[in-house]
Amino acid sequence: MLIPHDTRIALDTVVDLVNTAPEAGGATDRLAGVEALYDFVRDHNISGVRELGARDLRALLDVRDRFTEVFATADPRAAAALINRLVAGAGTTPQLTDHDGYDWHVHYFAPGASVADHLAADCGMALAFMVVAGEQERLRRCEAPDCGHAFVDLSRNRSRRYCSSRTCGNRLHVAAYRARRKEAGG
Repeated sequence: MLIPHDTRIALDTVVDLVNTAPEAGGATDRLAGVEALYDFVRDHNISGVRELGARDLRALLDVRDRFTEVFATADPRAAAALINRLVAGAGTTPQLTDHDGYDWHVHYFAPGASVADHLAADCGMALAFMVVAGEQERLRRCEAPDCGHAFVDLSRNRSRRYCSSRTCGNRLHVAAYRARRKEAGG
């Protein structure tokens, strides 16, 4: 599946945003305050963001909840309805741009948009592209029993089951191997 760099960045950002919620396998909300919001914006190089406050945090947590719903539904019509509301509510204004060392790409947020509208527009459109391409099934949750992180399965054959092969996947494969060895008497 060919995904342009801006769409890939937006997909990575939406996954990271969804995974800040405690129900994504963490014990605490990783967006529990304005300082954490600043960290998220900095860590994801979200451009055009000004001062952030409690209102921005509340709005982004609401967007995160809507994105979480998209990952929870298997129905493309339901996902489309959720995405359409997010993108429309963000006041989408597509514009071509080339900044910060990136080639030409499209920003869907309006100039001066809040961080919540910025991510609702750009990340919402990235999710919309997955639905349009018939690839919504690639929006998944980790199958490890104690995890639940969101991820986008970009494997060629849509076979990825864990958020990370280095952590969840490896841990479960090692546990299965040890169980087989124990059962075999070795």
